[in-house]
Amino acid sequence: MNRKIKRKLGALLYYTVAKHLPPSYSGIRVGQTSLRRFCGKLMLKHCGKQVNIEHNAYFSPKVSLGDYSGIGVDAKIHGTCFIGHHVMMGENCTIITRNHRFDRLDVPMMEQGFEEDRPVYIGNDVWIGDKVTILPGVHIGNGCVIGAGAVVTRDIPDFAVAAGVPASVIRMRGESDQ
Repeated sequence: MNRKIKRKLGALLYYTVAKHLPPSYSGIRVGQTSLRRFCGKLMLKHCGKQVNIEHNAYFSPKVSLGDYSGIGVDAKIHGTCFIGHHVMMGENCTIITRNHRFDRLDVPMMEQGFEEDRPVYIGNDVWIGDKVTILPGVHIGNGCVIGAGAVVTRDIPDFAVAAGVPASVIRMRGESDQ
């Protein structure tokens, strides 16, 4: 079957039925995880093994989702995003890959269009807490933890724990808490 047709069928099934089914952690088992995974395989640029796409998530077909990774409840992923293997994502996360243009003063911002898409890269074995916002062009390294509510505006190195607005590295994993 043509890739374009598969993507449209997957989107139709996902956005009309699958996204509205209960979260994977609810006590109700109606095959929601398997159905959303099936839709992801049809819709996404790449969809790995045993992924978990949660209730009410919105995502671009330009997303690549690695093995054993998840897209959280109510997540919104706009544009090109590469998510590695074993990535956990909390609820209400937003990943943005482009912004509105606002450089001209003689034209309303809403009429200036968008900047170029700047993909987001998330490494392997990353934990993204609830309500995290990741801005265009950011690279999050392998083994990172991003604290709840953080706004990630710049790259985060491997094995860093980052939190805050804007997010900054507060320590490295493996260091003692002293």
